[in-house]
Amino acid sequence: MRQRFGQNFLINGEARKRLLDALEIGEGDTVWEVGPGLGAMTAGLLERGAVVTAFEIDRGFVAALEEIFRGTEHCAVISGDVLQTWRTVKDPGSYFLGNLPYNIAARLLADFIESGRFFKRMVVTVQREVARRITARPGTKDYSSFSVLCGSVYTCTPLLVLKGASFYPQPNVESQGVRFDPRPDVPRYSRYFYPLIRCLFAARRKTVKNNLMRFVPFPGEPWKEILERAKIPGEERAENLGVAEFAVLAEAVEAVVRRPHGDQ
Repeated sequence: MRQRFGQNFLINGEARKRLLDALEIGEGDTVWEVGPGLGAMTAGLLERGAVVTAFEIDRGFVAALEEIFRGTEHCAVISGDVLQTWRTVKDPGSYFLGNLPYNIAARLLADFIESGRFFKRMVVTVQREVARRITARPGTKDYSSFSVLCGSVYTCTPLLVLKGASFYPQPNVESQGVRFDPRPDVPRYSRYFYPLIRCLFAARRKTVKNNLMRFVPFPGEPWKEILERAKIPGEERAENLGVAEFAVLAEAVEAVVRRPHGDQ
């Protein structure tokens, strides 16, 4: 195992079963798995009839996986950094399972969402700090741009908390499972939706008005019309806005930016 990859393998058999149960897959379902290690979860997926594409960065584990699952028709191993390799894989992958290292968890999930790469369901294991951010609600201390990003497409449900002893090597922090189910009512978001979220949370203690002045730096006071269109008080803060309010605000930004004085 290479420390730089942040690998901690889930050795708690009951926890593995509960995470697999939460994915709710059936015979023939296609699953992308990230961080298979030596294939304990991979084997569980295959036993349930899944067709698995496993992404593994450590070449030593890639060789081991290819040996362990040699002759297994429904298991393909993709070698390399999943942040680069996932875009090259043609297999659609309807479901996603991942024991995600801390150093890639948020970035990978954000890449999927912002690229429009959606799954019928995702079940991930992440550090508990990340799980709190994923599932946080407006007005809470863990609520962030990442919370809005995840909530814009999925309903995110916290699952079991995993102590360090559930992993090898044993980490100094707790982890938690999170289940992502697609929202049935996802609108077509403005192209400004995700950039606006990042901008408003980059200075989260500033008001929406002050952040809009940076985001739409046109002559005059375009932020006034944006706030009027969105019906959001200028003194409000991003940490108190929900997904629907961000969507309306982004639409208002687009309406103003489309004008000749702000055309990009």
